[in-house]
Amino acid sequence: MASLLGTSSSAIWAAPSLSSSSSSSSSSSTPSTSPICFRPGKICGSKLNAGIKIRPKKNRSRYHVSVMNVATEINSTEQVEKKFDSKKSARPVYPFAAIVGQDEMKLCLLLNVIDPKIGGVMIMGDRGTGKSTTVRSLVDLLPEIKVVAGDPYNSDPIDPEFMGVEVRERVERGEQVPVVATKINMVDLPLGATEDRVCGTIDIEKALTEGVKAFEPGLLAKANRGILYVDEVNLLDDHLVDVLLDSAASGWNTVEREGISISHPARFILIGSGNPEEGELRPQLLDRFGMHAQVGTVRDADLRVKIVEERARFDSNPKDFRETYKTEQDKLQDQISTARANLASVQIDRELKVKISRVCSELNVDGLRGDIVTNRAAKALAALKGKDRVTPDDVATVIPNCLRHRLRKDPLESIDSGVLVSEKFAEIFS
Repeated sequence: MASLLGTSSSAIWAAPSLSSSSSSSSSSSTPSTSPICFRPGKICGSKLNAGIKIRPKKNRSRYHVSVMNVATEINSTEQVEKKFDSKKSARPVYPFAAIVGQDEMKLCLLLNVIDPKIGGVMIMGDRGTGKSTTVRSLVDLLPEIKVVAGDPYNSDPIDPEFMGVEVRERVERGEQVPVVATKINMVDLPLGATEDRVCGTIDIEKALTEGVKAFEPGLLAKANRGILYVDEVNLLDDHLVDVLLDSAASGWNTVEREGISISHPARFILIGSGNPEEGELRPQLLDRFGMHAQVGTVRDADLRVKIVEERARFDSNPKDFRETYKTEQDKLQDQISTARANLASVQIDRELKVKISRVCSELNVDGLRGDIVTNRAAKALAALKGKDRVTPDDVATVIPNCLRHRLRKDPLESIDSGVLVSEKFAEIFS
C-alpha cells in the first residue's frame, strides 16, 4: 500500500475548516420614492441568472409581470482572474503526500478521484486523527476538467448527463459553447448551512433593485462534477440529509419556491467524516456512500513524534514545507491522471464478478450497490497500479471498504464488520 501512496502518510491535527458561503455585491440604485421599484425599461433585453423577467405589455399597467427564462452571462476573463486571485490568497493546504499512515483512508479517496461513480467515501474515526486534514489535502491532486465557460453548474460541453438545461438547449440548436479547463473543485458543506444556501433560492438583491425573480445557485450547483465534503456528517440536520439523499439518488437538484422552478445537475463525490462516539449516521445516507474507511489513533510513540514534528514544520513555514513534498505530489498527480485515462480499458473477469456477488449474497447485503461499487473500486485500483486487468488481490484490498457499512448491525456482535467481510472473501476466493 505504501508504494502506491508515496513514502509518507496518518494522523495530523486538522486546522480549522473553511466553510463555504455566498456573497453578493450591494447595489445603491434603489429609488428614493419607494423601497421597491420595478423598472421594466431598464431590464428589457438584459441577461441575468435563470429566473423571471419583468416586461411592459401594451394596454396594461407598467408594472405588469410576465415570465420567461433568461440565460446566465458571465465574462470568462473575469472568471479566470477571480480563480487566479483566489488561488494566490488561499490558505496553504497540508500536502497529501506528507500525511503519515492512514493508508486505508487515503486509498479510498484516491479511488474516488479516479472513478467518481464509485459514490464517495465515509470516513469514521477518533477525533484528532487527521480526517478533515487528509480530505482537504486532496485539493492539490485533483485533475482538470473541461467546463462550459460562464455556466454556474460546471456543465460538461460533451456529455448531456452533466449539462444544465440551458447549455443542453444551446448544444441542441448547434451553437458552439465556449469551453475552459478548470480543476475539480471541493465544496465544504457547513453544519449550520440553511436549505436555501444548499439548494439555491431566489436572488433577493435582484428582486429588490431590478424587479427580477432570478435564481441564485447554491452549494449543490457549485459542487456539480466536483467534491462535496461534509465534516461531522453524523451531526448534520435531518432536513439537509434529505436534500443530499434526493440529489445523490437522482443526480439532479430541483428547486420549487417563490414562483421559481429550476432543475440543474448535481452529481458530485460525496465525502463525509465524523466520530462514531458523537452519533450514528442515518442508514439511508450511509448506504449512499460508496466506500467506508475507518481511522484509528496512532499508538506507536516514534510515529506520533514524527507527526507532531511534521505538523510543527508546516505551521512555522507552510511554503517551504510544501516545497519539500512537491516532487512526490507531482508524481502522485501524474499517477492519478494516468489512471483516469486508462480506467476504461481495465477488464475484470466474469469469474471474479461472480465471486464478488457470492460474497455480497452470503453476507446478506441488501440491494446491488455493494456488487457495483466493489467492481468499480477494484478496476480503479488496478488502474492506479498501472494494470489492465483486475486480480483477486485488488478485490481483497477494496471489498472490506465497499461492504463494511452495508452489513446489518448486530448489537451483540463484537467482531468488526470489515473482518467479517475479509473472512467471507477468504472462504469464497480460496
